[in-house]
Amino acid sequence: MTVRTRIAPSPTGDPHVGTAYIALFNLAFARQHGGKFILRIEDTDQSRSTSESEQTILDSLRWLGLDWDEGPDVGGEYGPYRQSERRDIYAKYAQQLLDQGNAFRCYLTADELDVIRNSRREQGLPAAMHQSALTLSDQEVAKRQAAGAPFVVRMQIPTEGSCEFEDMLRGKIEIEWSMVDAQILLKSDGMPTYHLANVVDDHLMKITHVLRGEEWINSAPKHQLLYKYFNWNMPTLCHMPLLRNPDKSKLSKRKNPTSILYYKRMGYLPEGLLNYLGRMGWSMPDEREKFSRAEMFENFDIQRVSLGGPIFDQTKLSWLNGLWLRENLNTAEFAREYQKWALNPQYLMQIIPLIQQRVETFSDVAPLASFFLSGMLDLNEEDFKHKSLELAEIRKILQFTVWSLDTQTAWDKDSLYTLLKQLADTMQLKIRDLLSPLFIAIAGTSQSVSIMDSMSILGPDMSRARLRHALNILGSPSKKEAKRWDKEYKALQP
Repeated sequence: MTVRTRIAPSPTGDPHVGTAYIALFNLAFARQHGGKFILRIEDTDQSRSTSESEQTILDSLRWLGLDWDEGPDVGGEYGPYRQSERRDIYAKYAQQLLDQGNAFRCYLTADELDVIRNSRREQGLPAAMHQSALTLSDQEVAKRQAAGAPFVVRMQIPTEGSCEFEDMLRGKIEIEWSMVDAQILLKSDGMPTYHLANVVDDHLMKITHVLRGEEWINSAPKHQLLYKYFNWNMPTLCHMPLLRNPDKSKLSKRKNPTSILYYKRMGYLPEGLLNYLGRMGWSMPDEREKFSRAEMFENFDIQRVSLGGPIFDQTKLSWLNGLWLRENLNTAEFAREYQKWALNPQYLMQIIPLIQQRVETFSDVAPLASFFLSGMLDLNEEDFKHKSLELAEIRKILQFTVWSLDTQTAWDKDSLYTLLKQLADTMQLKIRDLLSPLFIAIAGTSQSVSIMDSMSILGPDMSRARLRHALNILGSPSKKEAKRWDKEYKALQP
């Protein structure tokens, strides 16, 4: 048997360090066994998936040195490797489940489902719903079918007993079927959900081992059942511990920059970041902290993974990256790497047009452009003083801006201006007053180039991180204040 592992990111945003973490362990496991590592794009969410996000994922993983043997850009005998290009395949298998009686069409509307959920909650019943809770009368089904009403395809779930499956790290896991809902397999637009596509693709692509985050443990019964319905062998499962913030919560961009692009923009070496990700829940046999990708692969043993949630600590990452900068680069190599990071033509050509009209000598360039080449800025409360805004208002502006930007996908200057102008209007502020603290947070000064241009060049994760950094300096909201602000913010939304 040839070991085959895979990573299947969704192209719906910036490439996440959690994706790189899982990709690294899948690649290490495959290489340890002389197997293949596959990259598959899960773009079934057509409203959020973009080709730009897909390309960024590919570029970021390659920058880290995570190369795949098969994928959408390199091909392979089991393609296509984008789920959006496999739509007819999923429809065929969904129909097979319907014909076998292992799935059913559900015509319930979103409002009807809410009524059912609320009723079950009031009765103290499990949130998971089986077919019995989702069934309309035959007459009503026929009526809706004749009217061409939209429907989804859901899987049948046993009503009694429990599901048992083996995990490479956790041993036997048992989950009661009463806790598993009749999962949607095919959406009303004909696109599959993760669960159907994941099972069908893993089988057809001959995946032998699935290493994924522990958040998917509760989905394993659904997947095991689908393998049973199709009479296929299920791959061996291994649920990796989730990356955690220092407070032990799940790693999230609200508390930690999570984009690979952020760490690249901050000036981390790919070898340093990859080394740090390799330490997340795993250790070398000799316990040394600094090791290369090749050394990790040579010594890799999945049983050395610890189930305790690994803490993603930026201070420790920076320390480790510093070792790579000092110990692995001579002076000439350091200069060359710095030039590639900060002074490459692609990056400079975004900055120069913004500052050229402001300079009289080349010595003016560094002060004007320094914030583009920095990480977190050295700021204090005095920097944010404003003639008409109180400190509490400035803090609220920063928080509301962060919340608005957290949901922003388009990151060009026009889209950012539209978003911030709308926020200023809803907060009943002049746009210049709303932008004033943003200039300080992003550029360190109010005498800078356009804030929209600056944020567009710095990128979403660096921009959000600087805004959160500024808010921390001025005082993050207390729990009581955050609750009140959250209510105010939601009331402003259209």
